[in-house]
Amino acid sequence: MTRPAPATWRSLMFVPASGEKFVAKAHTRGADVVILDLEDSIPPGGKQAARDALPAAAASVGQAGAEVAVRINRALELAIPDIAAAVMPAVGTLMLPKVMGPEHIRLLSEVVAAREAALGMAPGHTRFVAVVETPDALPLLGAIASADPRVVALGIGAEDLSTELEAVPGADLLYHFGMMVVAAARAARVQPMGSVGPFADFSDLEGYRASLKRSRALGFACQACIHPAQVAVINEEYGPSPAEVDRARRLIAAFDAAIAQGQGAVAFEGQMIDLPVVERARRLLARAR
Repeated sequence: MTRPAPATWRSLMFVPASGEKFVAKAHTRGADVVILDLEDSIPPGGKQAARDALPAAAASVGQAGAEVAVRINRALELAIPDIAAAVMPAVGTLMLPKVMGPEHIRLLSEVVAAREAALGMAPGHTRFVAVVETPDALPLLGAIASADPRVVALGIGAEDLSTELEAVPGADLLYHFGMMVVAAARAARVQPMGSVGPFADFSDLEGYRASLKRSRALGFACQACIHPAQVAVINEEYGPSPAEVDRARRLIAAFDAAIAQGQGAVAFEGQMIDLPVVERARRLLARAR
């Protein structure tokens, strides 16, 4: 299987796959990824209609260049027809909710591979976002992140996990598990998705911004959201600013020039820089859009 391209996302926005009003406007919202949802936002009786809507919905939400993802259902009797409907050239990623462990990932990868082959698609076209939402899967975060080459991002489902823990979602709870996600994802060279602040509350955008700023400093790379108003805030906080990009380019140029002249120590704008600082600058440029 061809290893999928790594993800360099900032924002992922959910829309119900069969919600025509939401689908029609999704391409105007500025999200890096639009997630067509087959899970929580679709009632049990509407699953097949949502699957049937996927080809037209994928074309619509991706028309301005956003990547298209589909969140499938966890239960296998729903996941199999979800995959059959969702795997197509226009869909680059599947979001896998309530991941149970690495074998769960590998099982679904096998199903996806069969569907790709049946459609004549390139093996490995379809990437995975793995979401852990149950306490028993938390110790398996590292194994889940590295379970299959299709996995390009890892996160926890704050609302479902909080319910399972009989806890209130918030920074105190999410910090510990969030840092577990960051460590597991970075070790596997995939994107850590999420934040240590509220997910569902879109009424306080400044509070949301503050939590994203803290989360980015803690190592998170991208965030999923449910409201269009959150997209711009995520893009601003999880994407490097023009000033940061300009400084990174100047720093790398100064370092390369000094090394070319055989200098062992490199001064840049009043500070000494070394390889870890330069590597952070290079990674920042890789995230820049």
